[in-house]
Amino acid sequence: MAIIEVKNLVKTYKTIEKEEGMLGYLKNLVKPKYKEFKAVKGINLEIQEGELVGYIGENGAGKSTTIKMLTGLLTPTSGEVVVDGIVPNEKRIQNNQQIGAVFGQKTQLWWDLPVIESFRLIRKMYKIPENEYRKNLKKFSELLELEDLLEKQVKNLSLGQKMRCEIAATFLHNPKIVYLDEPTIGLDVFVKEKIRKFIKDINQEKHTTVILTTHDLNDIEDVCNRIILLDNGNIIYDGDKQKFKDTYGKYVIAELIIKDKTKDEITLNHVEIIEETLKTLKLKFSHEETTIVKVIDEVSKFCKIEDIHMKEAELEEIVKEIYKGAHTC
Repeated sequence: MAIIEVKNLVKTYKTIEKEEGMLGYLKNLVKPKYKEFKAVKGINLEIQEGELVGYIGENGAGKSTTIKMLTGLLTPTSGEVVVDGIVPNEKRIQNNQQIGAVFGQKTQLWWDLPVIESFRLIRKMYKIPENEYRKNLKKFSELLELEDLLEKQVKNLSLGQKMRCEIAATFLHNPKIVYLDEPTIGLDVFVKEKIRKFIKDINQEKHTTVILTTHDLNDIEDVCNRIILLDNGNIIYDGDKQKFKDTYGKYVIAELIIKDKTKDEITLNHVEIIEETLKTLKLKFSHEETTIVKVIDEVSKFCKIEDIHMKEAELEEIVKEIYKGAHTC
């Protein structure tokens, strides 16, 4: 049985249609006119226990709105949401006891207190048994390198340090489901790697279900095995990450080491030149339009090729192509 079930989920917002000038302002005060905007348009999905799901899409696609309905922060306009047998907006306290959530830069830690005091307060809020709390604290401190941060006030932590503590706080009570909304925004690559590894380790050990929304598709690439792609409030892809790449990644990137270049600029058929220098060429082309053999033959007219490195299209590039209309899901 699915741990999260969503059926025909709709969320509509009402906004006031503003008119210009003082007269328009007075009209809005007396008798405002409203227009409706559908942020989520009848989506359906099921998520099984222990899945690592990347919930992705452009700004305004409906990602955060969906997550807020799953956590009970928003009430759906219509449709059904059931999270581990609970309707989130009807039983928020019960739902909150079994979930964890990180929302970008919004903190659940107490600003003026040392980190360890925030953790102790969380233990009391969730009634975490002492032995379980100590076991998790020790493990999380090791995995996220928190030992030197526990006695520091939250306000004195760097962004990366604070986010590592936020992640630990989110998983401290052993939630069944964790929602991570932009958990690595603004962080350096080393902190991102620690957080990604932590999520995968906890998922493997405790079978925690994780829903990850982010604009950093390297997070999805590294952590998730399933992708749900949202566009304008609709799900346009829901399935295995590798299948997504195989289906829509119909192009490859070729990096060539070259020498003896005969012309300042190289022109090729059915090939996009991403980067060109005296010694290197970075090319992108579709299997449907040409082949590497033909590409090499064309490039050889302009220079000598010393080495070739091929790689499949990255997730970020595939999603960009879909949003540009190059592919249809």
